[in-house]
Amino acid sequence: MALAEKNTGRLVLRNDNGAVSELTINRPESYNSLSIECMEALTSEFESLSRDDNVRVIILSGAGKGFCAGHDLREMRRNPGRDFYEKTFDTCSKMMLSIINCPKPVIAKVHGAATAAGCQLVATCDLAVADENARFATPGVNIGLFCSTPMVALSRNVSRKHAMEMLLTGDFISAHRAYEIGLVNRVVPSDGLDRAAFEFADKISSKSPLTLKIGKKAFYEQADKDLSGAYEYCSRVMVENMMARDAEEGIDAFLEKREPSWKGV
Repeated sequence: MALAEKNTGRLVLRNDNGAVSELTINRPESYNSLSIECMEALTSEFESLSRDDNVRVIILSGAGKGFCAGHDLREMRRNPGRDFYEKTFDTCSKMMLSIINCPKPVIAKVHGAATAAGCQLVATCDLAVADENARFATPGVNIGLFCSTPMVALSRNVSRKHAMEMLLTGDFISAHRAYEIGLVNRVVPSDGLDRAAFEFADKISSKSPLTLKIGKKAFYEQADKDLSGAYEYCSRVMVENMMARDAEEGIDAFLEKREPSWKGV
């Protein structure tokens, strides 16, 4: 299928390929650092894609030499003061939540470095595929600015001790180490990164869009509940899911040994 490109401005590029949409942070001159305007553009895209019935899976990538270097420190130093800092981190939190609240699975496609809020983006995405040469770090401690907001996503992806090691030392870890601790799902050779990300996306996009939406929401809702509450909540979700037409179609297709025809209802 032909690739349809939608250039949403210099800061974020959008390429649609069938049911998969790729968003690219497009600030290669600053290693895709996250200015307020850039974060607002990303948030707008995730909110728009949430409403786009033609898209089932989203891939997030970075232009140029790497994925994302985190917040735009030059912008922050040009605008010293509590009001601007509050706006920066509030905008960042809204952007991260737009990924979690998006009903479509989001896959980070990582090359080069993903540091600070860039590492936070990787941890926030539902899945992540990394180039074998990619590196990850939460290095704020090295410049007197602890990576407290990246810690939120990081500590929900990897064990506490692994998260604390990254946060307290600020050291880079390799893509293979990121895989070992659960920060990324797959590590592939550089020339196979695009193929791996789209193979992941294509496989997921073949599923019922309603089921993906239900499942993603339930995953994050149950994660912060106690065991009893999680089972009670997910039992209700299963009942509602069973009432859907796609669940009936999927079960019938399985029993009849045929491919299902999803309607998204």
